[in-house]
Amino acid sequence: MKVLKFVDIGEGITEGHVQKWLVKDGDTVKEDQPIVQIETDKAVVNLPSPINGVVRIGARENTTVKVGDVIAYVGEDSELQGIKEGAPQTQPAVQKQAVQAREEKAAPPVQKEIIATPAVRHLARQLGIDLSKVTGTGPEGRVLENDVKALTLGQPQNVKQVPKFSELLEEKHAEEVERVPLSQTRKAIAKNMEASLAIPSAAHMDLVNATHLYDIVKRERPNAEKRGVKLTFLPFIIKAVVGALKENPRFNSSYDRDRQEIILKKYYNIGLAAEAPDGLKVVVIRGADRKPILEIAKEIQELHEKIEKQTITLDEMRDSTFTITNIGSLGGGFLSVPIINPPEIAILGVHLIRDMPVVEDGKIIVGKVLPISLVFDHRVVDGAEAVVFGNTVIKYLEDPEFLEMLG
Repeated sequence: MKVLKFVDIGEGITEGHVQKWLVKDGDTVKEDQPIVQIETDKAVVNLPSPINGVVRIGARENTTVKVGDVIAYVGEDSELQGIKEGAPQTQPAVQKQAVQAREEKAAPPVQKEIIATPAVRHLARQLGIDLSKVTGTGPEGRVLENDVKALTLGQPQNVKQVPKFSELLEEKHAEEVERVPLSQTRKAIAKNMEASLAIPSAAHMDLVNATHLYDIVKRERPNAEKRGVKLTFLPFIIKAVVGALKENPRFNSSYDRDRQEIILKKYYNIGLAAEAPDGLKVVVIRGADRKPILEIAKEIQELHEKIEKQTITLDEMRDSTFTITNIGSLGGGFLSVPIINPPEIAILGVHLIRDMPVVEDGKIIVGKVLPISLVFDHRVVDGAEAVVFGNTVIKYLEDPEFLEMLG
C-alpha cells in the first residue's frame, strides 16, 4: 500500500485546496493516473496515483491540506480495511505502531508558526525582539505592531483590544454582510503584495511614439494569422525590454537583503502578468532573448489559453527575472504604478496606445502614443538609472530599423 501525501513542491507553497477528485472512493486506478486536482497558490495541479490498486480518498473536496497531509491511500482491498473515506489521519495498525515507535524515540519540538507582515518583522528586528516569544492578538494569532510594541513597554499581552469601528459596524449590520474566504490564488496574491510593500520603490513614467510599431504590427498581423498566430504589440515590447536589460543589467537582478548583494542574472525570463478567472497570475517567457517574434507571440497565446482553461503548470509561472504588466490589454488607464513582483527589482507597465499629437521633423502630427511606467527597487538602482533604462526601451520601440528586423 502507498500513501499519497501533499508534498512540498517548492515556491514557498505550504497548503493546497482539494478542488476535484477525478476518481471515486474504491475505484481501481493505474500507476501515474491523475486522480485528484489540487489548487495551490500558483496553479491547479493533478496528482497521480503512485501505484496500481484501489484508491481510498483521505481528503474530501473543498478542504484545505497542508504539506505532509495524507490525501489518499492506494493498495489492495485487504490493505485498506479500516480506512474510511475522508479520514486522512487514519492509518493501518502496523503503520500506526511504527509511527508511534518513531515518535517515542525522538519527538522533535514543535515550532510555533509565526504569522506577521514584513513590516512587523522589520520592526521586531529593529527592536531586537524574538517574534516566537510574542503572542499575537490578531486574527489566527497574527502578530500585530501593537503586540511588538507592548512587549518593549512591558505591557501585558493578551489584553482584549477595543473593537475597531469597522467591527462595530459589521456587528450592527450582522444580517447584511457576508465573509468570503480567500481562494488559494488570492492568498498568494495577498502574500506577494505584503512582500512587495516592504520594497522601497519609486516610479518613472514616459511616453513612446509607437507610430512605427503600430504600422508594423498592423502590416504583419495578416501574415501571422495565416500561421495560426495572433500578433500583438507585446512580443515587440518584450524584445525591446530584453535589449534594455542587456544594456542595463541591474534591472535583470534580485537583491539579497541578508548579504547585501545584488544578484545579476545572465538569462532573460520575462514574466507577463495575466488576468485569470481566479485572480492575477504571472506566466513566463523563458529565454526571450533567443526567441523570434512569432515564436514569442505563439507562446503568449498558448499560455493565455492555459490560464483560461486552468491547465497552467507551476514551471510555466516560475523563475522570471523581469515582469511586464499589459494594462492596455484591459482597454483603459493612461498611467499606473504597478507593484514589483518579488524577488525581481523592477516591473514595466504598458498602457493603451492612443492617438495623440507628436512632433516629427518639426511638425505636429497625429501619432500613436504608448504610455509606460517603470517601478523599481531604489535599493538596487537610482532614479537616473531608471531614466536611462526607460530611454533605452523607448529607443528600441521608436527605431524603425530595429522593429523591421524583429518583424
